[in-house]
Amino acid sequence: MSTGRSRGRAVTRALLHRMPLPRLHGDDDKESRGRVLVVGGSALVPGALLLAGVAALRAGAGKLQLATVRSAATGLALAVPEALVAPLPQARNGEIAGTRATAALRKYVGDADALLIGPGMGVGPAAGVLLAVLVPRVGDQATLVLDGAGAIAIGDHPDALAPLGGRAVLTPHAGEMASLLGIDKGDVEAEPAATARLAAERFTAVVALKGPTSWIAHPDGTLLSYHGGSVGLGTSGSGDTLAGIVAGLAARGADPITAAAWGVWAHGTAGRNLARRMATVGFLARELLAEVPALVGRG
Repeated sequence: MSTGRSRGRAVTRALLHRMPLPRLHGDDDKESRGRVLVVGGSALVPGALLLAGVAALRAGAGKLQLATVRSAATGLALAVPEALVAPLPQARNGEIAGTRATAALRKYVGDADALLIGPGMGVGPAAGVLLAVLVPRVGDQATLVLDGAGAIAIGDHPDALAPLGGRAVLTPHAGEMASLLGIDKGDVEAEPAATARLAAERFTAVVALKGPTSWIAHPDGTLLSYHGGSVGLGTSGSGDTLAGIVAGLAARGADPITAAAWGVWAHGTAGRNLARRMATVGFLARELLAEVPALVGRG
């Protein structure tokens, strides 16, 4: 892998000031702030969808739709009364039945301003099946966000995102990035900036590689770095929350790299805020959610 030692531009308040989020207006309603569709979850990990979906709303998205396995749908609808919850066919292993689920999802995808696929899904064929059917149906102005199993699945379909023209964001951690590219995790950790750039170019997507320093790469070679994370962010569900923030910002109209940069910054700042008030570790991913509006919700 060709590397280079670029540090990238640091994601700071000053940089974000030059990458503003779409302005909010007094007459904006929920339609004007966009619709997010989150597809994922499983019988064992239904809460990932709750975290991602609520994070999208906390980031300012106007409408939320969640699609998950049938056995979890009712509980999720009660836990997130703000969302439409679509039950999907379920395989014997508790995962979304990919082929059968696509028919139920088609009527929602075209209306979504941001589509997030992957939170709470196990690694397997279902995510790839969903991508193959749903990506061609993503709206002309919509953004696709892939997290977890969704991001890994694109490794088997390297050209799948090309029709989106860069309107995609991948949010893998080092292990997921290794699976995505078919390399060792140690190689990712040794050269995260170069790895993020490689993935961005290969998959024609903005890549937010999560880690102690998070690297955000654009297919055009632009590289950003965020050094403000907290060790406490290394907790179950934290990545689902980040992916939801990015999707929510994209639904509001932020372009992919702006949504990724603001999302990584807001996620990291929320963690630092909790670390100051509580402890370095021990806060929960769900506690990040209430921190988000003050960081990205003013216009």
